Amino acid sequence: MAIAQSALDQNQNDVTSNNLTQPQARIRSLVWKIAIATLLLMAVGSATRVMNAGLACPDWPLCYGQLVPSQQMNLQVFLEWFHRLDASLIGISAIALASLSWWYRRDLPNWLPWISTFALGLIIFQGVLGGLTVTELLRFDIVTAHLGTALLFFSTLIVIGTLLTPYQGTGSVGKLPWLSLSAVIFVYLQSLLGGLVASRWAVHQCFGASELCTVMNSHIAGVVPATVATVAVVVIASRTPALHPVLRQLANLAASLVVLQILLGVATFRLRLQVELLTICHQAVGAALLGVLVGFTVFALRDRASVECQGQYDVSGHEV
Repeated sequence: MAIAQSALDQNQNDVTSNNLTQPQARIRSLVWKIAIATLLLMAVGSATRVMNAGLACPDWPLCYGQLVPSQQMNLQVFLEWFHRLDASLIGISAIALASLSWWYRRDLPNWLPWISTFALGLIIFQGVLGGLTVTELLRFDIVTAHLGTALLFFSTLIVIGTLLTPYQGTGSVGKLPWLSLSAVIFVYLQSLLGGLVASRWAVHQCFGASELCTVMNSHIAGVVPATVATVAVVVIASRTPALHPVLRQLANLAASLVVLQILLGVATFRLRLQVELLTICHQAVGAALLGVLVGFTVFALRDRASVECQGQYDVSGHEV
């Protein structure tokens, strides 16, 4: 968020003027496409896990020593193979993003090449973790770190895309930026706990052998702070007059997603993870909720920064 704040200070006039340069518009479009592909990647990764397809390709980075294992292809092999294909395309796109950001750096905000390079570093680290999940036979800590890095990469893309989106604040956000930031942190930590529960099969272990119940219960308890923080954002946003329509729409979307996420969580728990589609949707909706809250936070910080920036100048445009 410090990057987001400094970016606002440097580029507030450019972003609010609705006159993005061609490189900015091109990079923004690329970022949103990568973000959508990353959300899909996480959903496919969840499907790979619940379908016990994590080791369907016994080697890495190829699958049965081939780019396309046509002879061994079945549903499980396809899920693992497609997961790797999507990850590879995202990796190539991240290289393109960083390269374009440095190539056009004179026409771009100063922070963009650096944060794009950070995103590329995350996806490289993510690829290493992906390989280790296979070679280390789905070790739970590596699998959890794999998910956590994916969520961090996804959030970074949301930050970049949101900062490059034209926006003129209304100055009515109050403490919403910091409240939404706390919601982001709680939802991210809750997602990590969910990944830990999934990677250790804690629900099955707890119901079947009364083991790892602490892990399962920690995820259940984690629902409270994440939900309370998100609901607080939604309630305060609904009661804030003159709130920017974009922030109000994001708050309404967060409200819908948190309700849906709770319903999916309850259904998944009661059915003891027997319905794979519910588990996949539970993780995908959680990632989408995190993305919405990150976007809300960045827009809210921009709203606050725009007012502070305008307050430094008098009506004639001279610095006070």
